[in-house]
Amino acid sequence: MPAPEVIARIFGEFRLETASGAPLLRSNRRGMLLIGLLCLQPDRSLSREIVCQLLWPDRFHAQAKASLRQCLLDLRQHCENEGCGHLLTVTRTTVALDRAVFRSDLCLLEDSLAEGKGDAAAELLETIGTLPLLQAESFNPTYDRWLAMKRQEVDARLRQGVARLVSDLRNAGEPEASARLSAVAQARYPVTRGLADIALAVLPFDQIDQLGGDFFLAEGVTDELVSRLGKLEGIMLAGRTSVLAVAARGQTLTEMAASLRVTHLVEGEVRRTAEGITVRIALIEGATGTEIWADRIAGSIDDFFESRKLIGNNVIAAICRVLGLTLSPAPMRRMTANRTAYALYLQGRSLVRRSMTDGAAAKSVELLEEALALDPDFAECWTMLADAHIHNAVYTPCLDRLERSRKASECAQRAVALDAGQGHALAIQGFHEWTQMNPAGALDLAFEAYAREPRNADVALRLGSSLLYVGRTRAALPFLEAGIEQDPVYGRNYVLLASAYFNLGEIDLALSAAQRTVDLGMPGMWLAVFEAASGAREKAVETYYAQRMLMNTVIVPPAGTEPMSDAVRDAYWHMAAKAICSGDAAARAAYCAMLDGLHQTMPDPHDPTIAFPAIWMGHAELVMKIFRERIHPANVFALMNLWADVEPMNRTRLHPGFMDFAEDIGLVEAWERHGWPDLLPADPREA
Repeated sequence: MPAPEVIARIFGEFRLETASGAPLLRSNRRGMLLIGLLCLQPDRSLSREIVCQLLWPDRFHAQAKASLRQCLLDLRQHCENEGCGHLLTVTRTTVALDRAVFRSDLCLLEDSLAEGKGDAAAELLETIGTLPLLQAESFNPTYDRWLAMKRQEVDARLRQGVARLVSDLRNAGEPEASARLSAVAQARYPVTRGLADIALAVLPFDQIDQLGGDFFLAEGVTDELVSRLGKLEGIMLAGRTSVLAVAARGQTLTEMAASLRVTHLVEGEVRRTAEGITVRIALIEGATGTEIWADRIAGSIDDFFESRKLIGNNVIAAICRVLGLTLSPAPMRRMTANRTAYALYLQGRSLVRRSMTDGAAAKSVELLEEALALDPDFAECWTMLADAHIHNAVYTPCLDRLERSRKASECAQRAVALDAGQGHALAIQGFHEWTQMNPAGALDLAFEAYAREPRNADVALRLGSSLLYVGRTRAALPFLEAGIEQDPVYGRNYVLLASAYFNLGEIDLALSAAQRTVDLGMPGMWLAVFEAASGAREKAVETYYAQRMLMNTVIVPPAGTEPMSDAVRDAYWHMAAKAICSGDAAARAAYCAMLDGLHQTMPDPHDPTIAFPAIWMGHAELVMKIFRERIHPANVFALMNLWADVEPMNRTRLHPGFMDFAEDIGLVEAWERHGWPDLLPADPREA
């Protein structure tokens, strides 16, 4: 290839230079911005419509188009004056860089990675270091959002290219070149960073059915897209729970992308008529809400059910091509060939996360069991049934929580036996191990689950929560943050994050995360506890007392208890709020005595309504009694708050009998195998 006439420096402060080194276009800011935008595109081109939206968002469409035409004329004139070739190839619909006369440091790096030139790539990465892409001042909100997302996309492409070349060099018998490239890349892409910088959310597809009857194909198409995209290297997929929550708010596409923290959205619709099925799928740029790719597939329902390769081979490949990613081969997932079983699976799955809705818990299990009766080898359905049993054990008032946990573990084992890639099923097995007083085994399974499905938000959160329960908060935090990055609109996740920050002494961050929990409709007891620790005790009492209005809705009443009258409810919550948050020793003592009584008389003496306040008030004797007797899916959650070094919550950990208690419930074995807690760097009994 001949030497380029113009060179762009994309990393750090953006610069354009002629072949002789003279600066170019310094006085034409929008021209520079346009060139910079094009440099970040995989094919170095953009539609004129998107350019208008990014550079002139405050002008009417006709005015923006006229401004773009003038900008292009100015660029052409400037290049002619400098003796350069025409940088751009312009059509009625697109603007593109002419690579015959233009080259950038980003182009050189991508070419080196693609062509297997390890030494050249390493030298370029050493020069680039940690410089950001297109470092510049803010231009306008639309442009700034787009640029932030494009930076993520480019870094995702580069990281994927580096990882592939490191592997290729090693396999080709060039370990030194492989090691050098890997070491240099660590400066820019440390291993502690996330797996992907392109973030996608698959929105629920609209369904239009002119025939009536049961129609599950829209959710089936969405399900297939989620499964396929979730297995691709270089892509992070938003969690289904958060996507459904955001989709129900009636937001614009750009607002949904911002809420879900994604760079792109996939949307579409499924239409069924007497003539057949038509599916429209579109890829949307999150920053602008612009459709950047679309396809339409038509056929019979049998075509779609029997030929999911249409999505796997065509749609996924096209999305990867648009995003500049290489489609990595992934094995077909083990799905059912029974259409009725698949429909039941989709219906049951949709109810699992609505377990607190009246009747949803039992119905979800019923539907999933019907599906498995039709196809006992349906691995994903076994995993979903396991998840349903766990959700029911945690979120519905019941006295058979251990039995439901056991059923969940059995279903999960069946799923893994059918399909070893079911990492989520392994994570559920690990959750059950807590009820067997085997936290070491729980962590073994949680780590193995993460190794199999590192991009599954539920798997990351299960691992993070298990580390949190054993007191390894610093180790837990990256997994919790990764899970929330994928599933950012699920309030339960922020309880874990807030508790992690609190354990680490980051009170402001804990308060912020706990407030996010409340904003997403979850109870605010943790916010109240953290407010009290920050010194805002009166506010904390008010916050805690206000949660009484969530009784029998978000806050599930203890199993086997009679509903409280309003007067009794208010009196109980007032007593609890004062005892936990006010710092009044007498109020604390009175409430501790009440909890002792409840432990002796309630149908479930280990209910979280006893376990959590006992930990928050440092009622060490009751805490150790509860968890020695029984750990079940609904109270294991409370263990995360054992590890705050705050009075009075730290009284349990500082109790003389704590290490014997830790030995009895398996914590010591977990520490010896997986590392000691942040607050106990070694066994104090050996000091």
